[in-house]
Amino acid sequence: MTQYVYRFGGGVSDGGAGDKFLLGGKGANLAEMASIGLPVPPGFTISTAMCTRYYEEGETFPESVKAEVAGGIAHIEGITEKTFGDAADPLLVSVRSGARVSMPGMMDTVLNLGLNDQTVQGLAATSGDDRFAWDSYRRFIQMYADVVLGLDHGRFEEALEIAKEDRGFTLDTELSATDLQALVAEYKAIVEELWNKPFPQDVHDQLWGAIGAVFGSWQSERAKVYRRLNDIPADWGTAVNVQAMVFGNMGDTSATGVAFTRDPSTGERAYYGEFLINAQGEDVVAGIRTPQYLTRTAREAAGAKPASMEEAMPEVYGELAAVFDRLETHYRDMQDIEFTVERAKLWMLQTRSGKRTAKAALKIAVDMANEGLITRQEAILRVDPAALDQLLHPTLDPKAPRDVLTKGLPASPGAASGLAVFDSDTAEKRANAGDSVILIRVETSPEDIHGMHAARGILTARGGMTSHAAVVARGMGRPCVSGAGSLSINAREKVMRVGSREVREGDMVTIDGATGEVMAGQVPTVQPELSGDFGTLMAWADEVRRLKVRTNAETPLDCRTAREFGAEGIGLCRTEHMFFDSARITAVRQMILAENEAGRRAALEKLLPEQRSDFLEIFEVMAGLPVTIRLLDPPLHEFLPHEEAEFAEVATAAGVDVDTLKRRAAELHEFNPMLGHRGCRLGVTYPEIYEMQARAIFEAAIAVAEKSGAAPVPEVMIPLVATKRELELMKAVVDKAAQAVFAEKGRTLDYLVGTMIELPRAALMAGEIAEVGAFFSFGTNDLTQTTLGVSRDDASRFLTTYVEKGIYAKDPFVSLDVEGVGQLIALAAERGRATRGDIKLGICGEHGGDPASIAFCEKTGLDYVSASPYRVPIARLAAAQAAIRGK
Repeated sequence: MTQYVYRFGGGVSDGGAGDKFLLGGKGANLAEMASIGLPVPPGFTISTAMCTRYYEEGETFPESVKAEVAGGIAHIEGITEKTFGDAADPLLVSVRSGARVSMPGMMDTVLNLGLNDQTVQGLAATSGDDRFAWDSYRRFIQMYADVVLGLDHGRFEEALEIAKEDRGFTLDTELSATDLQALVAEYKAIVEELWNKPFPQDVHDQLWGAIGAVFGSWQSERAKVYRRLNDIPADWGTAVNVQAMVFGNMGDTSATGVAFTRDPSTGERAYYGEFLINAQGEDVVAGIRTPQYLTRTAREAAGAKPASMEEAMPEVYGELAAVFDRLETHYRDMQDIEFTVERAKLWMLQTRSGKRTAKAALKIAVDMANEGLITRQEAILRVDPAALDQLLHPTLDPKAPRDVLTKGLPASPGAASGLAVFDSDTAEKRANAGDSVILIRVETSPEDIHGMHAARGILTARGGMTSHAAVVARGMGRPCVSGAGSLSINAREKVMRVGSREVREGDMVTIDGATGEVMAGQVPTVQPELSGDFGTLMAWADEVRRLKVRTNAETPLDCRTAREFGAEGIGLCRTEHMFFDSARITAVRQMILAENEAGRRAALEKLLPEQRSDFLEIFEVMAGLPVTIRLLDPPLHEFLPHEEAEFAEVATAAGVDVDTLKRRAAELHEFNPMLGHRGCRLGVTYPEIYEMQARAIFEAAIAVAEKSGAAPVPEVMIPLVATKRELELMKAVVDKAAQAVFAEKGRTLDYLVGTMIELPRAALMAGEIAEVGAFFSFGTNDLTQTTLGVSRDDASRFLTTYVEKGIYAKDPFVSLDVEGVGQLIALAAERGRATRGDIKLGICGEHGGDPASIAFCEKTGLDYVSASPYRVPIARLAAAQAAIRGK
C-alpha cells in the first residue's frame, strides 16, 4: 500500500531534506531539522502524491489515508501528551501547505485548529490565560471561515475594528478576554448567517476541511498565476503539513518571527529579520502590526525605538543565533526561517533556502565560495540567470533632485518611476497598454499577484520587510517600498495623501527600493556598476562555459552595451532596421517601386553610402570579432507608402507620377507576406539588392581593418533559404561583390557566407545546404512559427490557455519547444556537420537569452548563442550552468 503520511519530531523522521519532491520543501526541511536535533514541534506531512490523487479522484480522500492521518495525530498526541479534541487539555494543530519550491503567500494555512466551544475552556485552564484562549479561538474562526468555508474575510475584519473602536482601542492586544469572548460569539453568528450552518465543532471535521482546503488552494487563481510567472509545473502539487501548535501570543515572554541568516536584499553577512512579542506568525507577514527588529544593530541603524529581540529576549536570541549558524552550515545556503517563542522556549517552524534579490544572490554565492562553504561551480549554479536582469538596468541618479513625499521600508531594491495606480486590475490593464505603473496598496495580498507582476514597482502603507509585498517583490525583481505609514491611501477614490499633498491615479511617482524613499514625479537614472561580485561571478562563469555568447544588435549603442556586458561578437545584425530610417526610407521605397533594374540600381546607389556608414560604426565597435549580418529579410510591403503625401514624396524623388506608383504598390500586394516575397526570394528576384548590401559590408570591413589593424570577420547570412540552389545563387552574388571590392582596395579579409535555418525544409535538407553554407544560424523565432504554424504576433491571444491546459509546458516563443522545434535543430546540426565538419552553428532568435533554451543548445553542441544586449550576461551565466550540469 502506498504511504502518504510521513511523521517528524520526537526522535522520529520518516523523511529528510532529500525528499523535497515527495514532502514539499517545508515538510522535507521540518523532517531534516527534527533529525538533526533542533526544537521542532511534532507533526506529519501528507505527500504531494496525495495531492495528485486528490484531484484525480474528484477531490476526495481514500480510507487508507484517513487511517494514516489518524496515526499521524496519535504521533503528535504521544509526544505532546495532549489529546486532539480533549475538552480538558486539547491538542491544537496548524495545517499548512508546502510545495517543492517556495510559493510565499500563494496557498492557504489554518492555525489553532482543534478549538471549539469546549476546548477553548480547556485551553484557558491549562494555559492559565483566558485572554490568550479566546484570542486563539477568534483567530481560528476567522481563518477557517476564510480559507475553508470561503466566507467574506472583510466581515470579520469589520467586526474586529468595530469592537476596538467601541472600546477606544487601536491594537488587537488591548482587547480583554471578555471582549474577545463576545467577538467569538459575533464571529460564529457571521458564519451561521453566511454559511447557513453553525461553525463546525467536531475537531476531525475541522481537520479534514482544512486539509482539503490546502490541497484545493494549489488550484487557486493566485497560485496558478504564480506558477505561470515562475515556470512551476501544475502537476507538482503541494504537500500538507499538520503540526502541533506552539504559541507566540501567550504574553510578554512569547513571540513570533521571521528571519534570514543573511540580508536577502544586499547579501551582507548579518542576521536579518523581524519579530513581534505576544503575536502569532500571520501578524508578522500580514503587516497587521509593525514588527520589531531582530538585532540591536539593525534597530539602531533604522533609528527605531522598540527593543530588538537581541535586547528584549537576550537568552532566546542567543539560542536562535546558534540555530541560524547551524542551519546555514548544514544546508550550505542562506536560510529563511520562521520561529516561535512560547514562554521563553524557542521552537523552529520552518527553514528553507531564502528568496533573495539578484544583488544578494551574487554576493552570497561569491562570499560562500570565498568562505569555503561551497565551490565556485556551486556558486555559479546558485544564481538564477534570469534574476541578473535586476542588476543590468539603471538605478536612480544620486545627484538628481528628489521631491520626497515620504519614506517607508526599503523592502526590495531597485528603483522605478511610473503612473500611480491603486488596484491590480488597473495595473495590468495600463501596463498592457504600454504604460509604466507603480502599484500602490494599503497592503498587498496574494490576489494582487497579477498587478504586482505588471507593475514596475510596488508601494504599500503597511507591512514590514518580510510582508507579502516585500517577499513577492524580491522574488520578482520588482523594487518595493513597504510600511510607509504616513501614507493615507483611498483605493476607492484612487488617491494617496501625504500630509497636505495628494497623488491621484495617473500621476507620476518614483520609488527607491534601496532607500525606502517615495518621490513625486520622475527621477533620472544612471547605468549600473557591473564590477565587484558581478564581475567575479561572470569571470568564474566564463572559465567553465563552452558556448560563445554573441549579441543581436544593429546600432552602435546596442553594440557598445553588449560589449560592456561581455558579448563576443554579433550573432544577428538585422539590416532592414537601417532601411526604416526616415532619412533613407524614400530611397528604399523608390527602389521597391521601380519597374526595372535600372530604376532599382539608381535608388540603391543612394543607399550604398548609408549602408556602408552603418556597417563602419558596427565594425569599429566589434573590431576583431565575428559579425553576422543578415541581408534584407522582410516582405517589401512593410516599406511601402500608405499615405497620399508619402506616395507624392516618392513620386517626386523617382520622377514618376503618383498613379504609376500606386499601381506598382497594388502589384506588390501579398495576401500572406510573411510567407511570401521576402528573404532570399527578394535576392533571387532582385540580386542587385544583395549586391549593394554585400559591397557596403566589405567596403566598411576593409576600412575598419586598415584603420584599427583588427579586421572584423563578416559572416554574411542569407535569410529564409529552403533549398541548396537558393544559397548557391546568393553566395555567388556575395562572393562576386567581395572580389570586386578586394580588387578595388588591393586588400582581402576573411569572411563567411552562410544561412539562417528558419524553415522546416531547410532543417531537413541541412546536409545538402551545408555543401554551400559555412555556417548555420538558427532563426528560432521564425522556425517556431513555421514549424508550429502559429503566428508569433497573434499567438498571445490563446497561448496562455495552451500553457494552462498543458499543451505546451511554456510559451514556445519564450522558451524553445525542445520536443518539436528542438528536434529539427538537432537534426539540422547533425546533418550539417556530417557534410561540413567545421560548420559554425548558433541560434539568434529570442531563445538565445532564455536559460532553458541555452541548456538545449549546450546539449546539442552548438557553438554560440546570440541574445539582445541586456540578456548577454544572462546567457553567459546560463551557458556556464549548462556546461556544469552537462558534465
